[in-house]
Amino acid sequence: MASAPAPSAGRIQPDTTYRGVATAYAAADGNGACLFGPTDDLMIAAMNTTDYESSRACGAYVRVRTASGASITVRITNECPLPCAPGQLDLSEQAFAKLADPKVGRIPITWSLLSPRTSDTLSLRYKSGSSAHWCGIQVIDHRNPVSRLEVRTGKGWRRLPRTDYNYFLSADGGGCGGAIRITDIYGEQLTVDGTALLPNVAQPTRVQFAAH
Repeated sequence: MASAPAPSAGRIQPDTTYRGVATAYAAADGNGACLFGPTDDLMIAAMNTTDYESSRACGAYVRVRTASGASITVRITNECPLPCAPGQLDLSEQAFAKLADPKVGRIPITWSLLSPRTSDTLSLRYKSGSSAHWCGIQVIDHRNPVSRLEVRTGKGWRRLPRTDYNYFLSADGGGCGGAIRITDIYGEQLTVDGTALLPNVAQPTRVQFAAH
């Protein structure tokens, strides 16, 4: 049963259908502005800058539909800058080809947020160069979009600002290497202890957000 949108949801709300156009780009190894890294699964897309919302859309799964009834599920791994308009998705060439002949180049679509079934747990990664004095933290393989990341310090939980390249930064090192609390757009909070301060290593956890 779908939940009502939580206050932590950004521009992309659950249970909402968006209209726009789909275009296509050469996704190469699948890495993009979200900095998730290369992937073998190229059912991915770049979100227009407005709905990308400074990386807030990173990792979101969306269901894309055409007027003919064709549909696919893609994960947001990249940003499509202007002239990409609000509502527009720039699909990998592989994803676009499942909806229409690539020669068409541009098709009207609707799309909506998904909370997919998955047996995977989410992972955490510290950015290259992270230390006890400065760190960036990234969430990977999350079922639902992430709205907030906090670290535990001697003064309690501290919310970290999010960059447009999809890392949450602790500029003074506060909380780096300690407990991490992650909140999704539905308001669910997951707390992870024991994530070592190892730069550029995706560290699996035992937790995952609930399906909606």
